[in-house]
Amino acid sequence: MESTHNPWQTLSSRVVYDNRWISVREYQVINPAGNPGIYGVVSFKNIAIGIIPIDANGYTWLVGQYRYPLNEYSWEIPMGGGPKEQDVLTSAQRELKEETGFTAQKWTCLMKLHTSNSVTDEVGYVFLAEDLQAGETEFEETEQLALWHLPFSEAVAMVMDGRITDAISVAGLLRAAAALNK
Repeated sequence: MESTHNPWQTLSSRVVYDNRWISVREYQVINPAGNPGIYGVVSFKNIAIGIIPIDANGYTWLVGQYRYPLNEYSWEIPMGGGPKEQDVLTSAQRELKEETGFTAQKWTCLMKLHTSNSVTDEVGYVFLAEDLQAGETEFEETEQLALWHLPFSEAVAMVMDGRITDAISVAGLLRAAAALNK
C-alpha cells in the first residue's frame, strides 16, 4: 500500500481572485519530486447539493439551463449550493423547492463526492427525494431554467449515451439507479 503522507511542501500562498462564490489561491510549492512550482486551487464558498426527485410513478425531473463556462445548454438534476455552516439536508430541501417547486417527505443521502479534486476543494452531496408534493418554483435571478418530467430510466439512459455530462448529475443518477435497482 502506498504512503498516505502529504509529499507537497507549501512555501507561501496568496489569493489571486475572490467573489461571493469562489476564491482562487496560488501556492508556491515544492512538488513531490523536490522541485519548486506553483499550484492553483479553486475554493468554493458553498457546498454543492444535488437532488434526484422521484415520484410514485418512477419519474424524475431534470433542470435545463445554459452553462456560461461551457457555452452550452445542459440537462442536470436539480442542484445548487448551500452555506457550509448550514445542514446539507436543509440546503437540499431549499434547492428542490427553488428549482422544481416540490417538497419531499422522504430524503435519502446517496453520496458525498469531490467534483474535481485536482484543482478544487469542492465537496458535494446528492440526495434522493421521494413522497413529493407540488408547489411553486422560486428561481434565483441567475437562473433561467426549464423543467423536464421524464421516466427515471430515461434520465439514466441520458447519462449512458452522453446527453447528461454534469459530474454531479452523472454520479448521482448512477448511484440512485444502483440504490433503486432500476
